[in-house]
Amino acid sequence: MRKRIKAAIAVALLGVATPALAQEVVVTAARRGAYLNAEVNQSSSRPIINLRRTADFAVQPAQIIGDTREELKRHEEIYAMLRGAIELADKHGVELAIGDYIVEPLTLANYKNLALGGGGRSDTNVARFLIKAKLVAGMDAKTALERITKFTKAVPAVGRAEIESLGALTLSVVNPDQYRAQITDLIVADAAATAAKFGPDYGVQATGLDRPVEWARASLTEVFLYLPAAYTVVPKPR
Repeated sequence: MRKRIKAAIAVALLGVATPALAQEVVVTAARRGAYLNAEVNQSSSRPIINLRRTADFAVQPAQIIGDTREELKRHEEIYAMLRGAIELADKHGVELAIGDYIVEPLTLANYKNLALGGGGRSDTNVARFLIKAKLVAGMDAKTALERITKFTKAVPAVGRAEIESLGALTLSVVNPDQYRAQITDLIVADAAATAAKFGPDYGVQATGLDRPVEWARASLTEVFLYLPAAYTVVPKPR
């Protein structure tokens, strides 16, 4: 029966497009659909069949803020400090990035394209970005945060510019859709086990398998990856 169910689900997956690029996405305390712009409250319905795994990165929002009176000099100091942070990142085992949702690397090649925001006063500007620490086996959130904190303290100040953290540590996942097959296998196994309890005359009908993989935060370092799918046990055609 499981083979028949898996074959039926495989047919449903035909024609599902996969992303051209392996995108990295931010996972906050709120759940986001893979290609949605709006956040959904974490208390919203999430399928109980999901893949729980360690996120790829711990992510700390940060900014470099400068309040030198002269605008041109202020901007030069902020960008110079940002450049210093990029040059120092690899030594401290962290990476810099930009993006509220889709994460992109912040490098020496593109850092001057980062627009400066206002800092709450007419003579203040900020450069906002992300600091990422790769999560490896056995690494907890405290260790990741300590690595990021050590890095921020090591970045040399330039003029009146200084670096500071913003908000709480969050997570990111690289290319969530790469886990589609694993998630589908979990759904198949659960569907087969459930249908078997009703006897050989029953199978399942599945929906939602053509949707992109979605995600939610599971713990300080883990995420839930899942398809917004459901199945119904139905009698087999006679």
